[in-house]
Amino acid sequence: GGPAGPLSQAHLAASRISNAPGEPVLEAVACRAPCYFPSAAPASHGHWALPAPAATPPFLTSPKHLCMCDVQIGVLFASKAILQLLVNPLSGTFIDRVGYDVPLLIGLAVMFLSTATFAFAENYATLFAARSLQGLGSAFADTAGIAMIADRYAEEPARSRALGTALAFISFGSLAAPPFGGVLYQFAGKRVPFLVLACVCLLDGLLLLALVPPCAGGARANMPVGTPIHRLMADPYIAVVAGALTTCNIPLAFLEPTIANWMKESMGATEWEMGLTWLPAFFPHVLGVYVTVRLAAKYPHLQWFYGALGMAVIGASSCVVPACRNFGQVVVPLCGICFGIALVDTALLPTLAFLVDVRHVSVYGSIYAIADISYSVAYALGPIVAGQIVHTMGFVQLNLGMGLANVLYAPVLLFLKNVCQMKPSHSERNILLEEAPKGLYDTIKMEERKGKGKSLHPVGETEENNVDSYHRDLAGASEEDCSDYEYS
Repeated sequence: GGPAGPLSQAHLAASRISNAPGEPVLEAVACRAPCYFPSAAPASHGHWALPAPAATPPFLTSPKHLCMCDVQIGVLFASKAILQLLVNPLSGTFIDRVGYDVPLLIGLAVMFLSTATFAFAENYATLFAARSLQGLGSAFADTAGIAMIADRYAEEPARSRALGTALAFISFGSLAAPPFGGVLYQFAGKRVPFLVLACVCLLDGLLLLALVPPCAGGARANMPVGTPIHRLMADPYIAVVAGALTTCNIPLAFLEPTIANWMKESMGATEWEMGLTWLPAFFPHVLGVYVTVRLAAKYPHLQWFYGALGMAVIGASSCVVPACRNFGQVVVPLCGICFGIALVDTALLPTLAFLVDVRHVSVYGSIYAIADISYSVAYALGPIVAGQIVHTMGFVQLNLGMGLANVLYAPVLLFLKNVCQMKPSHSERNILLEEAPKGLYDTIKMEERKGKGKSLHPVGETEENNVDSYHRDLAGASEEDCSDYEYS
């Protein structure tokens, strides 16, 4: 795979770190300072100057104000996923047309800009703009990074192993980053976490320029035209996988903004316990990736089963969360949720690339844009909807609903049972789902191929002549395939 694979994996960790650790910092800043802008002013040493509790106006502690603050924070967190959701269809098409390197560099540049903006933001509007920019950068960088890995590692089990490694890095960024951001905010001020992460994005971009210079004009000219994203979305197999990715991530997306308050109210959890809640889940996530990669190498025809098993584990773990009564107990089902997510992601992300290989054209920007859309749906709804569900129905009902959704969706993955038996068609253009020939040129080419297929092994020839004839026909077909791409 060359340097591109490991570089993409490292980028994905940096991307998740740049998105995740800001959340505890953003919550502190958005809830304390921007809710009453006149009192919020930067003090020396980079800390925010907050009024003393005795000087806090009474309306700031009223339930109405606190509710408004919760809404502001929810919208702030969700703005990234919402913009990412809107931009992904465009970014996927852009990646298919220009390759993977340039969009990855664009995404890193945007994330550097957004992270640096966070460091110096002093009001809610600036925070909102920076958070939205993160979504724009992720729509390019995350999709291009995963697509690059799928392109560089075209064969199994190398592809599953590479994507699994990338998922482990993503897990590290998502689960280790909140305590990282919280600790730096506590001891070094609000600007330091963001400046550190801006430097990480800058370093990642420089490594990309050094190892994979974006001069792929010649290489890009030899790549086929990718299948349009709307046609990929209409593929029933891809739709099943996308639904599974959204459903399995809903518990994580909905628990992240709600579990801290529940722990504080139900078990009197300390700030440190709430901050470290998700950190232990990193290890079962890595274990889930490792187990799935090993099993997929031995039993590749059971990818659908690994995904279904993961969803069952997620469902059972979600239902157990409300029964926990202390920090040690609550860590166990959270580890189960992350272990299940690892099973689903590690099994189904390579399946998406395989479906594109056998049913469409082997260009991966749009297909992993669909995967990113699936994640973004969950994380766009979580910060806004989860709190409202807890307030109106209760934390227990939220978890039971999420668990039931995962358990009920698991059997749907049986639809993917025969995917491993699919074989790529002779010409990638002809395998677009039930697409008729376009114009006279395509019709003639298809008729010629049918005639050649019938005479591939003429009766009465020696075995040697049969082999020669096969190679001549195969070479001719390859030339026609290239011609097809030129006429796309």
